[in-house]
Amino acid sequence: MDLDTVHRTLEGPFDGFQVHVDAGRERGDIVLGRPPLNVISMPQRDELRAVFEALDAHPDVRVIVLRAEGEHFSSGGDIKGFLEASPEHVSHLAWNVAAPERCNKPVIAANRGYCFGVGFELSLACDFRIASETCRYALPEQRLGQIPGSGGSARLQKLIGVARTKNMVMRAKRITGADAHDWGIAADCVADGELEAATDALVEELRGFSPLAQRTAKRLLNDGENASLAVAIEMEGHCYSRLRTSDDFREGVEAFGEKRPPEFRGC
Repeated sequence: MDLDTVHRTLEGPFDGFQVHVDAGRERGDIVLGRPPLNVISMPQRDELRAVFEALDAHPDVRVIVLRAEGEHFSSGGDIKGFLEASPEHVSHLAWNVAAPERCNKPVIAANRGYCFGVGFELSLACDFRIASETCRYALPEQRLGQIPGSGGSARLQKLIGVARTKNMVMRAKRITGADAHDWGIAADCVADGELEAATDALVEELRGFSPLAQRTAKRLLNDGENASLAVAIEMEGHCYSRLRTSDDFREGVEAFGEKRPPEFRGC
């Protein structure tokens, strides 16, 4: 995506969310903005996908953050929209929701309050989830005579196993942010008033690493998830070998020896 297209895509206005780029902090924020429940409409999913792609191509963004206004991240999708959407549109839902996973850059979801349905599916497609103590995760589609349709059950099963996933999906069970942290869904669980500070701290931590090494690690881990152990180890070896020739690796080694912070350039 060329730079003109990136800027046009990020101009807005958007359906139910805002976008903020802070070049000084090298972060791009997508903020769900339809409080109190931040219901996600069908057209909004297309726009979110395009914005994730644009932020991924933005030269001033190192880390992408998905967060929300108010006390709830999102109660899920617009139920009426499912009945009105065409089969062709519905067939694209999983691709749109997977946009954070396809980003080369690290993506953080900051979750508080309700994180249900497609809100949870979007968060599961991110690399890191930080939950506040008020957070409640759920895939409640069984209550509507449906199942998750945008990768929710599949990603959750990879994270927590089939038994716990059945308990959540087949019973439409809610779990707390603390449970999500214990089960490995969330990277951290913090007090509600500390969610923003914890998100900021993770952004700053990630900015300190080599962009090239982070892109490589994310791609390797995502691809390795569906590979055999032998293939995953082989992939890791090839990626490790390529990174050994990078300027960032040389800088990291020299900085370590000189006992100074490294200055990575992403090449």
